[in-house]
Amino acid sequence: MRFLLAETLTDQAAGFDHINQVVPQVGLHQLALALVPGGGRLIKTHELYRKEYARAIYLVRDVRDAMLSLYDRGKSVGVFNGMALDIFVPLFLKGEINTIGPWASHVRAWLDSPLAARGDLLLVRFEDMRRDTVATLTRVLEFLGVSVEERKIRNAVAANSVDRMRAKEDASRFLPQSPEESGRFVRSASVGGWRSRLTEEQAKLVDHYAAAELKRLGYALSEPSGPWSANQPPAWQKT
Repeated sequence: MRFLLAETLTDQAAGFDHINQVVPQVGLHQLALALVPGGGRLIKTHELYRKEYARAIYLVRDVRDAMLSLYDRGKSVGVFNGMALDIFVPLFLKGEINTIGPWASHVRAWLDSPLAARGDLLLVRFEDMRRDTVATLTRVLEFLGVSVEERKIRNAVAANSVDRMRAKEDASRFLPQSPEESGRFVRSASVGGWRSRLTEEQAKLVDHYAAAELKRLGYALSEPSGPWSANQPPAWQKT
């Protein structure tokens, strides 16, 4: 999303070694470019909601795929060396792997924030972005109040396909490189890959910790039960 917005709004190619000069992560944002109407800046964060934020695009991914992506990347750069997935999964779900807490509480913090209540939060699912990137990026730009030619949108999408992003990763001088394919920063960007990797017990544990939030976002549980179905629209799309 950072790369798509950077290239769409600046007409300049974006690489890993320079993205923080355009759409920086929080903490490096003092000199960020004004890219949106009114002189607004785009800042990337993994943190919980803060009252200082004026508007937000909340990008979510099925926690099971996101969890495995973090695990593989962490192992490749030496963070989770020797940690079996069976150990990692419950630690991740309880929020003991990083400093931002459990995935479920992170979702609630943003979706129940004042931003969401007043219409200043745009929820974007990774899976929807993968299915139709042009439509998703168009929706994001409309939310930002920016009018961009469809040609520029399509060019930005083409320039940041999975293959192009992997090439940008390989060209980076500063991004930690993984010796293994599974540990790349840009992996396959698959949807639902967790189904072939998580054991039944691991998947049930995800349901235990995050069932309400999975349902709220429109993701199927490992063991759907009750009247809810994955074919129903997510709760946030019904209003």
